[in-house]
Amino acid sequence: MVFLLVTLIISVPLVLFALSNQEPVVLALWPTDYTLHDVPLSIAILVALAVGFLLGAFMVWFSTLTHRRRARRAERKVRLLEAHVDTLKARTATSASLPPAA
Repeated sequence: MVFLLVTLIISVPLVLFALSNQEPVVLALWPTDYTLHDVPLSIAILVALAVGFLLGAFMVWFSTLTHRRRARRAERKVRLLEAHVDTLKARTATSASLPPAA
């Protein structure tokens, strides 16, 4: 239900923006002669926003890779240390149950 509400809140302004900006524009890529003719302004802006959003999301994801790697290493080390502690506890429990040496 919350997903539907958020989707409606986001999509209604986007649809209204697309419907109100139908003027055709010409898009050109500066160093080349590549041009797109008669592209609706709303589509050009929405595509540019989507590309920017995806590039930003990729950059954030890429920057968290080092933190994730460090966290995995730390978790692995904790598991090894916990296993070592368990073996030491088992060793002390067996040595405590033995009768004292004479």
